[in-house]
Amino acid sequence: MDIHVIDPLRDERWEELAALHPSASAFHQRGWLEALARTYGYKPFALTSAAAGERLRDALVLCRVSSWLTGTRLVSLPFADHCEPLLKDPNDLPEFMIWLRRECDRRRWRYVEFRPLAYPADAEYSVPSDVDYCFHELDVTGTEEQVLRTMHKNSFRRKIRRAEREQLSYEVGRSDQLLDEFYHLIVLTRRRHQLLPQPRAWFRNLVQCMGENVQIRLARKNSRAIATVLALRHGRSVIFKYGGSDARYHNLGGMPFLFWKLIQESKASGVEKIDLGRSGWDNPGLIVFKDRIGANRRSLTYFRHRNPESRTAKAALGFLARWRMIFSLPDAALSLAGKVLYRHMG
Repeated sequence: MDIHVIDPLRDERWEELAALHPSASAFHQRGWLEALARTYGYKPFALTSAAAGERLRDALVLCRVSSWLTGTRLVSLPFADHCEPLLKDPNDLPEFMIWLRRECDRRRWRYVEFRPLAYPADAEYSVPSDVDYCFHELDVTGTEEQVLRTMHKNSFRRKIRRAEREQLSYEVGRSDQLLDEFYHLIVLTRRRHQLLPQPRAWFRNLVQCMGENVQIRLARKNSRAIATVLALRHGRSVIFKYGGSDARYHNLGGMPFLFWKLIQESKASGVEKIDLGRSGWDNPGLIVFKDRIGANRRSLTYFRHRNPESRTAKAALGFLARWRMIFSLPDAALSLAGKVLYRHMG
C-alpha cells in the first residue's frame, strides 16, 4: 500500500470522509482539529491510501505535539477520549501502524499514541498497551420512560424531580454570556478536584470552529448559574465532553436535570447514543456517576509505540506532578497556569 500524508484542515476531501464514515465521531470533524491548532499550535495530518485527486476512502488522523517540556510525539488525537481509524478495510491497519512506528523511530519522537474504541490489539502490528480507561455510552433509542427507568432512583430520578420543584431555569446555546458562565463553573469544578482548568481560548475556539455541532447547556437558580455541560454532536451521536457545577447547589439536582434535558433534546433530534467519555479507573466516583445514568461501560485501551532512543521527560513530569501547589491561587492565575501548561499535555 502507498501511504500519503494530507492536511485535513486544507484538503477538501476531508469533510466528506468525516461526515460519512461509520466510525467517525465529533473528534474527526475539521472544527475539532482547527480548535486544537488555534489553541495549542498542534499540527494535524492524516495518513491515507488515496492519492491526490482520488476520493478519500480511508484515513488515520493524528497531531504532532511539539513541546520543550514533554517532548515531541504523535497523538491520535489530543484531548479526544477516543479516535477511530477511518478505514475501508480493518486489515489495512497494520500498514498504517508500521509507517507510524518507522517515522517515530526515524525522527526520534518520544512515542506515537493510538486511541481506538473498537480495534483489538494484535501482537503482529499493534503498539504496546499503555493505559486503560473505563468508557461509558448511553443508548437512548428507547422511549423517554424507558430511558428514565434505567437511571438510578436516588441519584438521578429524584434529583430531576427536585430540580423541577425548585423551578431551575434552563438555557442552551453558544452565546458569549453562556460561554463565560460555563467557564466560571469549569474553573470551580477543576479547582475542587485539584485539576488545572483548560484555557478559556480552548472553549472559545471550539464554539467558533465547530459551530452548531457544539452546545452549552446551563441551569440556574434565581439567575445564578449552578451547573453546566458542553456537548458535541456528530450524526446520530452526542458526546458529553465537559461539565461543571457549583458545589453549594448540588442538593438542587442541577447536573441530573441538565443530563435529562440533554437526553430529551438529543432523542428529539434523532440521536441514538450519548457518549459519556472515558473515566480513569482511579476515579470510582465518576464511574459510579456514569453507571447511575444507566450507561453501558466497557474498557477503553490506548496504545503507544515508544521510541527507545528518545529522551524521556522525567524532570518535566516531576514538575507537572507538583501542580497541587498552585490551587490556592485566584481563578485568573489558575486559568493562566492552565493556558501555559495545557499545550504541553496533548
